[in-house]
Amino acid sequence: MNALQRIWAELTGVQQPPSAELIWLTGLAALAVVAIRPAWRIARHLMTIVHEGGHAIAAVLTGRRLRGIRLHADSSGVTLSRGRPRGPGMFVTLIAGYLAPGLFGLLAAALLWQRHALAVLWVALLLLSLMLLQIRNFRGLYSMLVAGVAVFAASWWGSEQVQSLVAYVLTWFLLLAGPVGAIELHRTRTRGRAPTSDADQLAGLTRLPGLFWVGFFLVANLAALLFGGWLIWPR
Repeated sequence: MNALQRIWAELTGVQQPPSAELIWLTGLAALAVVAIRPAWRIARHLMTIVHEGGHAIAAVLTGRRLRGIRLHADSSGVTLSRGRPRGPGMFVTLIAGYLAPGLFGLLAAALLWQRHALAVLWVALLLLSLMLLQIRNFRGLYSMLVAGVAVFAASWWGSEQVQSLVAYVLTWFLLLAGPVGAIELHRTRTRGRAPTSDADQLAGLTRLPGLFWVGFFLVANLAALLFGGWLIWPR
């Protein structure tokens, strides 16, 4: 079996989920990552990759021209696209960033629900590879390579048990990181440190204030957490 055949077999094949105890442990591990500040400072770089990936995918799907992605050492990032400064395309592109963790988490949870744990890793690796082509700075290149190598190593050399555990930890992380990102956005805005945040840019496109959009991001990601958690909760 060559490499492509193996990847396709893993994408379409099913794997037995870990035991209930291990699934709970993966959830606790992801919770620790987002709750413990030193761990979150590191994991937040992954959150930024997901956030900017959401912007990039939305820009492409709405017909905007993607100009590149930059990831910075302080875990911030920016996705540049060309197109109309107002209208549906710009709206969808702006709103997609903070919704991306919950949406990707739901996709991963649905795959795990159908026992496609390896597909979670290969889909993640595919998206990382596509994003890598749009990175425009060395720090972003470093972050993407670290994330990509880690996912590839687990999907290619890890045992089936290890692959499933990594897929569950990643899924829990995405589902939990979404609400945390919205809360961080609110804190940053209240301190006056994010005058051009996604919420404020959305406020400029609509008649709704930035606080409304922060609340929308929080509620949407909490809904994704509840539904995604229900899908993968051991029964």
